[in-house]
Amino acid sequence: MAKLTIVEAVKDALDCEMAKDERVIVLGEDVGVDGGVFRATDGLYKKYGKRRVIDTPLAESGIVGTSIAMAAAGLLPVAEIQFDGFTYPALDQLFSHAARLRNRSRGRYTVPLVVRFPFGGGIRALEHHNESPETYFTHTPGLKVVIPSNPYDAKGLLISAIRDPDPVIFMEPKRIYRAIRAEVPEKDYTVPLGKAAITREGTDVTLISYGAMVRECTKTADTLAAKGTSCEIIDVRTISPCDYETIYASIQKTGRAIIVHEAPLTLGFGAELAARIQENCLLSLKAPVLRVTGYDTPFPYFKLENEYLPSPERISSAVEKVMKF
Repeated sequence: MAKLTIVEAVKDALDCEMAKDERVIVLGEDVGVDGGVFRATDGLYKKYGKRRVIDTPLAESGIVGTSIAMAAAGLLPVAEIQFDGFTYPALDQLFSHAARLRNRSRGRYTVPLVVRFPFGGGIRALEHHNESPETYFTHTPGLKVVIPSNPYDAKGLLISAIRDPDPVIFMEPKRIYRAIRAEVPEKDYTVPLGKAAITREGTDVTLISYGAMVRECTKTADTLAAKGTSCEIIDVRTISPCDYETIYASIQKTGRAIIVHEAPLTLGFGAELAARIQENCLLSLKAPVLRVTGYDTPFPYFKLENEYLPSPERISSAVEKVMKF
């Protein structure tokens, strides 16, 4: 079994599905000859040709609009947007058309489209290259939103997304694109959408996160374990639809919850989680639900990015606060 990085697992998933089903089409800026800005599609152009790996103009709205038409016509397009902040020109196509076509046509048409892109900070990139826009997509009925945190899940979730009949936003945490290697089966397999994973069992406090922040939670849990505090970690994986039942069960066991994401605090996905935990687990809570997040500012340039991103120190401080409540 090969040990792959997240970006290699993404390419492996695309390769598996393209070999399996000729309807799978990859398109985006520089995905063909150059193999993508992060090389997530490297080698696919040579293997499958220009009719199935398509270099597009620099026009995100056009990429997604064309992909919606492809999907409605029976193809299975996987559109790559080069960076998180470049998705904004395509929001109209996603919100007004991709998310609504099944309902608008009363089920006569579906949009089996995947839009994948790297997201988040931590690589000292420029403006519009460090965004965490998951809330926009999660707020839109009709879109599914998937965020892997490790290579095994990246491949399995992407295969599930490609096979799903509805549009899926597949957000890849660029900070850990090549920071983690893990065993990934060579054959195709799926990880179900809408199912969270308990990556570490604990008894004192539940840390809830996704993407690159799962690793920060794991570092925190390792440090706190030596001090006698037992952290349970939930990797949400699919934030829409979200597996709330797994989260509730964990809170009912530990009585404490801390939500970690790098998107801004206000109206971030953590706010929804906190509200649902309060509505469903109030009598199990031993302390208020806390959030450790980015700030309500534009993502800063690299000199301040470590101050912006949630860190094990900030997460540990939140754990200490709920444990002393």
